[in-house]
Amino acid sequence: MLDIKWIRDNPEALDAALSKRGAAPQAASLIELDEARRSHVGLLQALQERRNLASKEIGKAMAAKDQATADSLKAEVATIKDELQAGEARERELDEALKHALSVLPNIPLDEVPVGADEGGNVEVRKVGQKPDLGFRPKEHYELGEDLGMMDFERAAKMSGARFTILTGGLARLERALGQFMLDLHTAEHGYTEVNPPLMVNDAAAYGTDKLPKFGDDLFRTTDGRWLIPTAEVPLTYMAAGEIIADDELPRRYAAQTACFRSEAGSAGRDTRGMLRQHQFTKVELVSVTTPETSLEEHERMTASAENVLKRLGLHFRTIVLCTGDMGFGAQKTYDIEVWLPGQEAYREISSCSVCGDFQARRMNARCRKPGDKATRFVHTLNGSGVAVGRALIAVMENYQNADGSITVPDALQPYMGGLTRIEKAA
Repeated sequence: MLDIKWIRDNPEALDAALSKRGAAPQAASLIELDEARRSHVGLLQALQERRNLASKEIGKAMAAKDQATADSLKAEVATIKDELQAGEARERELDEALKHALSVLPNIPLDEVPVGADEGGNVEVRKVGQKPDLGFRPKEHYELGEDLGMMDFERAAKMSGARFTILTGGLARLERALGQFMLDLHTAEHGYTEVNPPLMVNDAAAYGTDKLPKFGDDLFRTTDGRWLIPTAEVPLTYMAAGEIIADDELPRRYAAQTACFRSEAGSAGRDTRGMLRQHQFTKVELVSVTTPETSLEEHERMTASAENVLKRLGLHFRTIVLCTGDMGFGAQKTYDIEVWLPGQEAYREISSCSVCGDFQARRMNARCRKPGDKATRFVHTLNGSGVAVGRALIAVMENYQNADGSITVPDALQPYMGGLTRIEKAA
């Protein structure tokens, strides 16, 4: 969430930033809402002051045995009390209106973010590795999985509907191995603390991490009002909610492997074959909570950690910086890592690493304090996929496929596969 004080002081900067994102100007309407709220608060303060003064005057009138004046003042105080009650209700309405208007306002892109309308404006930062020459026409992951008899979409659809998958045998183990490998890498070498968080959160956690109200349609809600997490970013980031953290205790770095749940609202017709876009999928998520001074450095570090997963797996990928029109709602800057899929002959996103500044911290009141200072500041938060496990499975299957339909297990995963070095169709 953006600071209304900053908006009042920088209306042109806000509208310019929104224009870069392809959104309409908002500064004037937000300032008008804030002015109405401030004016109303001033009116209530004046009423309270008059009530306090009248109450004192009642005492003086009673002491002077001036009953008529006392009765008149009591009537005035009663009227003011009614006006204050109505006025406080109106204040809550104005507060809520401003809060809602701010809550659907996207974050301000950093100056270095390229300006563009859509993914066509994204800029490649680097390529790592080479596209593999398999020597035969590569299959897509779902062809490989179904031919192996280890990827079943029909049975999944019978029990759950579209966009679900059942993995069995070697592919189920390979997906488990990928998650274990990523967690071990991030905790042992990259300095992240492993967390096993809840998969359901309340409104406050979803709002504090900018998923509500903007993305309510993309989430699944339980019958008792909780939300299934769309990513472990939500519980990991919200661990800092309401805290004041000493600067020397930052950064906090968390990693978690969880199931993630998304309704995929608005994605009808996209990636309907295979398991690229699912209602339920597994992801290793990285979250950092930092001081304002170190968040950009942490962004580069997090992106490098995600890239290292693909390097260890021997997968060709490219890293791009998203333009203003393609960037996520809460991000100041985002790197997407796109892995090469030979079966599709295309790069596909496998990780997205974003720095959010204090956008989420304002919503969840997460602060930090320098040693010896009384004043606090909002922390900065970052999140990234480290990486999407299901998409990593797809990438390994397509890049390590053999002409006979078997899949070679990458060296980095073999310690997790119980001695299995090749996944083959059962005889």
